[in-house]
Amino acid sequence: MSQNSKNIMLQRIVSYFNLAAAYVQLNLKAHLEYRGAFITQVVAMVLNNLVWVTFWALFFQRFPVLRGWNVQDVITLWALAAAGFGLAHAVCGNALRLSGLIIRGQLDVWMLYPRTLLSHLLLGQMSATAWGDLLFGYGVYLFFVKPDFVHLLMFTALTISSSVVYIGFNVLTGSLSFYLGNSEGLTQQWRNALLTFSTYPATLFEGWVKLLLYTAIPAGFVTYLPIEALRQLSLIHTLLAIAGGISVLLIGTGVFYYGLRRYASGNLMEMRG
Repeated sequence: MSQNSKNIMLQRIVSYFNLAAAYVQLNLKAHLEYRGAFITQVVAMVLNNLVWVTFWALFFQRFPVLRGWNVQDVITLWALAAAGFGLAHAVCGNALRLSGLIIRGQLDVWMLYPRTLLSHLLLGQMSATAWGDLLFGYGVYLFFVKPDFVHLLMFTALTISSSVVYIGFNVLTGSLSFYLGNSEGLTQQWRNALLTFSTYPATLFEGWVKLLLYTAIPAGFVTYLPIEALRQLSLIHTLLAIAGGISVLLIGTGVFYYGLRRYASGNLMEMRG
């Protein structure tokens, strides 16, 4: 690759980061117009996640070690899953709505924007509760695990890679509506499977189930590889987690754009301010 091509690629990446930052700023301002409702949703999600962490803390009081995992590992697991999910949907909230947008023919307005359709579509909205997940993830990790600088830096990088898995997987499952018609139920169940498996210790699964968790339900790239990376400060596990996230995103993007050929407009008049 020539130096000129590298510069162009770098400029495009920076440009998309700027686009994402602008969308986050606009969406956050929109949510803060109803500050009370926004804060309530954030706090409710933090409390919801704390219930599950409390359950695991009580479990490990009775059984201090579970196949090599201790309570700190499970707290890190929940912190990664929540922070990754929160970051993904605080930035790309429309990833959770993709199936419905396709079914109702509501992609038209996004096709009028410059640059690629998918970037504007995903960034167009944010999830208020996702901020609760993000704050919870970093809060419990800092409070209970008390990481040093290296672990915190690695945790941040792995949070980003986990968020990429969530975004790519949501695009993949949401895009099924191009092929199957109304697949919102299937999309939700498949998405819930990823969330469920991402919050249980990897040592509970063996054989073909573990293979499934690195393919059809990529929970292995959300928490299992990142946990091993943090436990061992392993660069290899970190790179594998990042590579897995990029792969899921690329597959999801490919499925979306291939399915877009089947898209039928809803013929709706819609305006975005």
